[in-house]
Amino acid sequence: MDNLVTFTSINLGKITNHRSGEVKFGEKMQTIPNGVSISDYIKESKAKFVLFGIPEDIGVRANSGRPGAATAWESCIQSIANIQHNRFCKGSQILVLGSLDTQEIMKQAENLKFSEVHDRKKLSELVERIDKEVSHIIFTIVKSGKIPIVIGGGHNNAYGAIKGTALAKGKPINAVNFDAHSDFRIIEGRHSGNGFSYAFDEGFLKKYFVFGLHESYTSKNVLLKLKDLEDRVRFNTYDEIAIQKIKHFDQELNQALAFIKSECFGIEIDLDALPNVPSSAMTCSGFSVEQLRQFLFHFGKHPNASYLHICEGAPILGDEKNPQLIGKLVGYLITDFIKAQNSLNIG
Repeated sequence: MDNLVTFTSINLGKITNHRSGEVKFGEKMQTIPNGVSISDYIKESKAKFVLFGIPEDIGVRANSGRPGAATAWESCIQSIANIQHNRFCKGSQILVLGSLDTQEIMKQAENLKFSEVHDRKKLSELVERIDKEVSHIIFTIVKSGKIPIVIGGGHNNAYGAIKGTALAKGKPINAVNFDAHSDFRIIEGRHSGNGFSYAFDEGFLKKYFVFGLHESYTSKNVLLKLKDLEDRVRFNTYDEIAIQKIKHFDQELNQALAFIKSECFGIEIDLDALPNVPSSAMTCSGFSVEQLRQFLFHFGKHPNASYLHICEGAPILGDEKNPQLIGKLVGYLITDFIKAQNSLNIG
C-alpha cells in the first residue's frame, strides 16, 4: 500500500479534545504502528471496522460537478475522534487506517476543465488510477475479515469499493444506494456518475437497488436502462415515498433489503440526497437525516452488510460558521452502522 497515508496515534492525539471525566473515540481507536506490515496488522487487530478516507474530487470534476468532496476526510476524522466512547458505542472497535495519498494526482487535475474534451479524457484516466488504488485497499481490508468504512471523495469510489469487496469475497456482490441519482450512466470514461454501471458491466456488481431516486433528475435513457435490467437493478423514488405517498418508507426498506440480502452487499450513501448538505450536487428537497439513519441501521444490522461508503460531502462548500456539521453527520452515521452490526451479536 505505497499510496496510503497512514494515520498515527500522534495524529489522533492532535485532533482529540481531551476533557476531564470523559473518554473520546480518539483515545480508544486503533492505529497502525510504524514498521509493521499493514495487512498483517489489519488481520490481527481486534477491531471489526477499518476507517479509510479518500480525499479527492476528480471523479466529481469529470462529471461536471462542483469540487469540494476532497475536504470531507479531514473534517470527518476530527469529528469522529471526539465522539464519546461509552457503553453505546466504543471507539476501540475502529482501526483508523488512514487515507489515500492523492496529493500528486489532485495536482494533476487542478487545471483540467470538463468543457475541454482532452481534459475530460485525462480526468477519467486519473479516476481509473484512483479506482486501482481503492480496489486494492478495500480488497486487503475485506480479505482480512474486517468491514471497511470509507469516507470522502466522489461517488466514483463506489466502483473501487465494490470491486475490492467482490475480489476479496471471490464472487460478485450486491449494493444498495441511498441517492438522488442512480450513478448508472453510460460507459463513457470513468466519473462519479457511472461507478455502478462500470462495476455491473465488469461483473463485480450482481444486484443493485437505488433508494430514493429523484424523478426530475433522472434521464429518460437511464430509466429505460434500469427497466431493461429490472431483474438485477431496481429502484424506488423519493417522490413516490415522500411526496405522492403511494409507497411507504418502512415497506420500501424491507423490499430493498429482500432484493439484495441473499449475497454480501455494500451500503452506499450519497450525502447529496439530503436537503441543504454541502455537496457537489446539493439539493433543497430530500429525505431527512433521521430517515437516512433509519435506512442505515436497517441495512447495517444484516450479517451480509460488507462495507459502508459515505461520499460526496463537501465541507468547503458549506457554512463557514459551522464547518463541522458534515463531520458530525458522518459521525452519527458511522456509530449507527456500528451499533447495527453490534446488534447481530445480541442474544
